[in-house]
Amino acid sequence: MSTVSEIFASKVFDDKVMRSRLPEKVYRSLRRTIDNGTELDLELANAVAQAMCDWAVENGATHFTHWFQPLTGITAEKHDGFINPAPDGRVIMELTGKELIKGEPDASSFPSGGLRATFEARGYTAWDPSSYAFIKENTLCIPTAFCSFGGEALDKKTPLLRSMEALNKQALRILRLFGNKEVRRVFTNVGPEQEYFLVDREMYLKRKDLIYTGRTLFGAKPPKGQELEDHYFGAIKPRVQAYMEDLNEELWKLGILAKTEHNEVAPAQHELAPIYATTNVATDHNQLTMEIMKKVARKHGLVCLLHEKPFAGVNGSGKHNNWSMSTDTGDNLLSPGETPYENARFLLFLTAVIKGVDDYQDLLRLSVATAGNDHRLGANEAPPAVISIFLGDELSAVLEAVETDSPYAGTERKVLKLGVDSLPRFTRDTTDRNRTSPFAFTGNKFEFRMVGSGDSIACANIMINASVAESLRQFADALEGAENFDDKLHALIKEQIIAHKRILFNGNGYDDAWIREATEQRGLLNMRTTADALPRLLDPKNVSMLIAHGIFSETELKSRYEIQLENYVRTVRIEALTMADMARKEIIPAVTAYSGALAQGVAGKKAADPSLTCAYETKLVRKLSCLADCADAATEELEKTVTVLDGIGEVTKEAYQVRDEVLPKMAALRALCDDAETLTAASYWPFPTYGDLLFGV
Repeated sequence: MSTVSEIFASKVFDDKVMRSRLPEKVYRSLRRTIDNGTELDLELANAVAQAMCDWAVENGATHFTHWFQPLTGITAEKHDGFINPAPDGRVIMELTGKELIKGEPDASSFPSGGLRATFEARGYTAWDPSSYAFIKENTLCIPTAFCSFGGEALDKKTPLLRSMEALNKQALRILRLFGNKEVRRVFTNVGPEQEYFLVDREMYLKRKDLIYTGRTLFGAKPPKGQELEDHYFGAIKPRVQAYMEDLNEELWKLGILAKTEHNEVAPAQHELAPIYATTNVATDHNQLTMEIMKKVARKHGLVCLLHEKPFAGVNGSGKHNNWSMSTDTGDNLLSPGETPYENARFLLFLTAVIKGVDDYQDLLRLSVATAGNDHRLGANEAPPAVISIFLGDELSAVLEAVETDSPYAGTERKVLKLGVDSLPRFTRDTTDRNRTSPFAFTGNKFEFRMVGSGDSIACANIMINASVAESLRQFADALEGAENFDDKLHALIKEQIIAHKRILFNGNGYDDAWIREATEQRGLLNMRTTADALPRLLDPKNVSMLIAHGIFSETELKSRYEIQLENYVRTVRIEALTMADMARKEIIPAVTAYSGALAQGVAGKKAADPSLTCAYETKLVRKLSCLADCADAATEELEKTVTVLDGIGEVTKEAYQVRDEVLPKMAALRALCDDAETLTAASYWPFPTYGDLLFGV
């Protein structure tokens, strides 16, 4: 049996493979391209391509693909064979530099939000050399960006790379002000914790709602849920453990640093957490992780559910996005450090994050806005829709001391002046974690807890990078011309703490009193649904900032607004139609069949003995008959709202129809059917229940 070290990255064309297979000159040129973003000429690209091809063929690959991330939220690939005709009538296996650098998939069939007409098919994929190529199921996958014939980004990776470059540019300006001339690049790093559910495949195939929508649209609460808190970190069931072992092996082969695995809070819920990677690589890896999770599950007779709220009444699944900034010399810019120089720098970068989150809280919220995540946010350990930052007691006290020019109790009682006094060493966590906070500082990073389990992490990290880049730009503009850098730095941080302390909150994010305080007293935004959040993408403040940093063009922003709202509307429409179909064809017939059997039983008993009242059966028949009638009427009402939705023709109005009419009608129908489930004999109920699904593995 191979060891982990032997199989790790065995399917990746990584630096070790490149160094061993490329001529020294080619290798150095490729490294410059990866490290500094310099261009790779065609001659060198040909050499890289052939080495990549030879390695892939030796490892069983027969095809290659430009692997990209269109605006569908999943990945896409078109396979081409390495095979080419040879003069002697045989074949050779080759990949040219041109094929490596650029591909041309059909762009008309992917979401474009109006950027491309149906008849305008041309689009391009461009190699991203900073993310290593890998082999997946006998195909060499080359990570790429995807753009239209006119150069507009049609994917999630292109804006992500742009946002990383924007932050790098502004962070370098700040570091130069602190006298650091050595750092060449600043990276953002991410470690996304991936939550998921596992259910038995045979049960899954009996539920249309899971098949069509990824979540249960009906389901009464079982007698036992997560109340005893006995699943969290509990012993992993053998079937699940076997799945996790196979999953880890497949991820390790692809160089994905799968590190932590455990049971999550809800029954049948689990988590996988990787070690940090550069943001674009972490994004690629997370997309692969979700794909492989589903494939491995099938081998074990399971289905992996990545919906944010597959079951009502128990925890939903998120993807905690642990975000930090670091230099190419190994410094974490969100680490407090041990010297006055590092302390001052840390506080400036910390303040930049605070300012960015406050100024662009709407962008962070809409970056995680989906129909599925709307069900998750605000309950069962998911953070509320109101954005706030948790710093903990110690950092909060430090900022208060800076704000008030008062002694900081955590050190010798001196007035903190930046660049002079040292912050306390953070040798261990200095405060408890806050699981209700959307954006929490956790020692040397921030944990953005609002990302949904099925989302690409690209969207959230684009907005985090962009908002912090803008803060750093403003700080650099203010500091570069300062006569006295230390005095200006101290004044700037003090000013920003005062201006943005409304976003800081260390308490219980679930508390209704906090939501009232946040919105009524602090003026924070509470965008509960996707329909509330997404229109903020086109707010002039947001548009101008994102364009100024070169992250999006105005047309790209408008296209994404259209695409995301259309996805919201279409997702809920599919759910509504699925509910109507299940109610009419499965639930109502089951309820009427059971009530009919009861009625026949009553008639038979009374025929045998007229003195019998059969009060229980009679009462139950009446309840079930009433529920069936009401469910039928509720189904008709739901179908009418969908008919109205289909006739609107304007996506913003459609989204409001979904929010205000369709979703309430769905909730009403569900309540009736779930009541009926509690009264219907198990032998009559048409599909597996919550108890079956949550405890059936």
